[in-house]
Amino acid sequence: MPGMAMREIRVIPDPVLRTPCDEITTIDDRVRSLVADLLETVDAEGRAGLAANQIGVNLRAFSWNIDDEVGYVLNPRIVALGDELQDGDEGCLSVPGLWYPTTRAAYARVEGIDLDGNPVVVEGAGLMARCLQHECDHLDGKLYLDRLERSVRVRAMRELRERL
Repeated sequence: MPGMAMREIRVIPDPVLRTPCDEITTIDDRVRSLVADLLETVDAEGRAGLAANQIGVNLRAFSWNIDDEVGYVLNPRIVALGDELQDGDEGCLSVPGLWYPTTRAAYARVEGIDLDGNPVVVEGAGLMARCLQHECDHLDGKLYLDRLERSVRVRAMRELRERL
C-alpha cells in the first residue's frame, strides 16, 4: 500500500490514550492511510495489537499481529465474550516495560467493517481474545492498568510514576 509508515507509539500519560475514539463514518484516503500505518506499525517483533489512538489518531480502528496473522478492523465492537476467564501477564506498547496479571475473557468476538465497508468478524481464544479486548479498551479510552486488581494497580501506578 502506498504511504505506509512505521508510526511512533504514544505512551502514557499522553491524553489521546484516555480519549474515546470516534466512529469512522467515511472511508477515505485518510482512513486508508491509517490502516496502512496500523498494519506496518503492528508488524514488528513482540507486537500483538495496535489501536489508532496509540499512534495519535482518534478513530475506531485497530490492527493485530497474532500467530503470523496480521489484520485490521474498523469500528470494532465486542459482541460476545466467553464465560471462562484467562489469567496472564499483560503489557502494552503505550505502557512500556510494565507487565501485570490481567484477567480477561478466554474467548472474544468483535464485529466491525473493512475498508470496503463490508462486515467483518474477528474472534478467537487465548492471546487473540486478550488482544481483541485490549484493543477495544484502547478505543474506549481505557488502558489495561484500569482492569488490574486494586492492590496490583497500586503497585503498577507506583512503578509507572518511578519510570516517568
